[in-house]
Amino acid sequence: MKKLMIALFACFLMGTQNLYAQETIQVTQKKDSLFFSVQNKLILKAVVSGNASKLQIHEHHSSLNNAVYQTISLVPSDFKRFSFKAIVMADEGSIACESDRWNEGLSIVRHTVGKSFNLLNNAVYNRNEDWLLSFDAAYPAFSLQPQDNDLYQVQVVKSELIIRFKPRYYQQHRGLSYFKPKEYQIWKKPVVGWCSWFAYFDNVTETDMHRTADVLSTKLKKYGLDYIQIDDGYQQVPIGMPDTWIHANKKFPNGMGNLAKYISSKGFQPGIWTNVSFADSAAAYQHKDLFIKTANNELALGNWVGYVMNGANKTTIEQLIKPIYAEFNKEGWQYFKLDALRHLKYEGYNTFSKDLQRDKINKNEAYRNVVKEVRNQIGKDKFLMACWGIRPELVGLADGCRIGNDGYSYAGLAQFNSYNNIIWRNDPDHIVLSAKEAYRSCSATSLTGSLFMLTDQPELYEKSNLIDAAIRSIPVLMTSPGQVYDVDPSRSSLIAQVETEMSGSGPRPFDASTTTTTGLFQMDINKPYENWTVLGRLDERDKLIPLKDLGLDVKKEYLVFEFWSKHFRGIQTKQFVPGAIDTAFNCQVFCFREKQDHPQLLATNRHISCGALELEKLQWNNHRLSGISNLVANDLYTIYIYEPAGAQMQEVKIIGAAMTENSKSGEIRKISIQSTNAAAISWEISYQ
Repeated sequence: MKKLMIALFACFLMGTQNLYAQETIQVTQKKDSLFFSVQNKLILKAVVSGNASKLQIHEHHSSLNNAVYQTISLVPSDFKRFSFKAIVMADEGSIACESDRWNEGLSIVRHTVGKSFNLLNNAVYNRNEDWLLSFDAAYPAFSLQPQDNDLYQVQVVKSELIIRFKPRYYQQHRGLSYFKPKEYQIWKKPVVGWCSWFAYFDNVTETDMHRTADVLSTKLKKYGLDYIQIDDGYQQVPIGMPDTWIHANKKFPNGMGNLAKYISSKGFQPGIWTNVSFADSAAAYQHKDLFIKTANNELALGNWVGYVMNGANKTTIEQLIKPIYAEFNKEGWQYFKLDALRHLKYEGYNTFSKDLQRDKINKNEAYRNVVKEVRNQIGKDKFLMACWGIRPELVGLADGCRIGNDGYSYAGLAQFNSYNNIIWRNDPDHIVLSAKEAYRSCSATSLTGSLFMLTDQPELYEKSNLIDAAIRSIPVLMTSPGQVYDVDPSRSSLIAQVETEMSGSGPRPFDASTTTTTGLFQMDINKPYENWTVLGRLDERDKLIPLKDLGLDVKKEYLVFEFWSKHFRGIQTKQFVPGAIDTAFNCQVFCFREKQDHPQLLATNRHISCGALELEKLQWNNHRLSGISNLVANDLYTIYIYEPAGAQMQEVKIIGAAMTENSKSGEIRKISIQSTNAAAISWEISYQ
């Protein structure tokens, strides 16, 4: 027995060593050069100067809960400072980011449009291979800057450098075992739409949907609203066989196919809600073999989910799932909201796990089979949104996930910020344009690049000025997370508990909460012509904003402009006092641009990004500030220009549209332009 135990332990050690050898960095030193490789693929090459001959390299490997950690220390034998200059080589889709929360500054949720040059970045995350390479160093002694072709330049001067490597970062370190990034791509296009649920609940009618499509086609379509989604209320009850979905109730006399055509005729992508419950007892007992059975051969019955479909049974998939989504796909539906998924898992497969084990059914594979068939029938080019609550079992199948309960979740955008556009598109739930929340929820959703769905009755869009909150926030830009940790880890750290739950009747400790955990949401923007930062402030808890907490250079000066109130907040250095929030908006959105020695663009009014959406070109050349902007038809377009002391404007030229205003107040020039057509227009301001 003792020899057997020794042999088993030796096999374990050998297996662990093989795991390390396959997944960790192999370090090679040649004179003053270092090379890091993973599975014979070079990921870093560095030059060490100042103390290269005395450099000592130490490595440590460990495995915790199947997650592999590798730590590499570079320390000269005399402990004196040395210079480390490196190029990190990653794949398309990689990002520069923060690996962990090291600083004690403000809690800020960061996302990035384009490459991230934020000074807080200390790591490269390579999504294609799911590895994270980070450095225990901080600005100004350290810098990590993106280059072309998915390269990253690292420079650091220290007496000790600690480098950390985490293979299978999201899959093992973050507990998302189904995350296999090579097998699927993130949905790249904006997802902006309207959902009928909070507008009409299950009382929605065909007339309601037609009227909404009519109004949205004139009020919001041209600004970027693309989807109109019918929610609960069209299907027959009790929900049962596919016919109860495919053939609508009396409130939809022309059928679902005609509704999809009507929505499409107005220029929108039609979206439809379904769920995975089965409530028709007569149909269930007529088709008993399609459902999970208990030990006494009764059908498994759960609250909210009804009779539990057997996802391991090919006949179940063929008869209960395939016909619904094949028909809806044929009818032209483009967006699919798949509901009651938590109930199928908790009240279904978890509750009746003994019965599944008896029949040798893997509960998570059975669960995934249901959603796989939905995906198979609708295709990869249709958006699939999993609802509701966090669904780690469906990673790789769903394009988006409703991360919390019914009702908009600000907190979820901080509790699962690292998932957004890496794992899927986060859905904070529908936006209601109320006087209190309209600007806040639109700002937070847009600045994080999340799924954006309105849900008001169409009369509001015709009569209320609150529609401006949506107009100036859509479409959302494609973002990547600035941090691969969650700013509020209280929920994602408990994600393994999804396997323990037997009731989905309310939020669970791992589902996104509704109360805000931080009021600060930052979007870093990198365009070919300029980099700048936009900061959303949803409440007044943070009275002082140190620029270093935004990852800005404290040695530089920044022009700050508040987007909603169109108020110039002056030149800021080191720290910024945001002041009281205007109750007309209940939030603030600040644009930070590095101050130049000439007139420069502060912002535009088209979009919350202060120009990133519509501004194709911007340059200062030969005493001229010029740009090319994409205008929305009949939408007054305004640009705000900072003119330093001594700058004397000579002439404004607009090609392709009419200028309606050219005025100046203090240091800020305001130029308004309007076109009757959607068009790319050129503008130029010349100075003496």
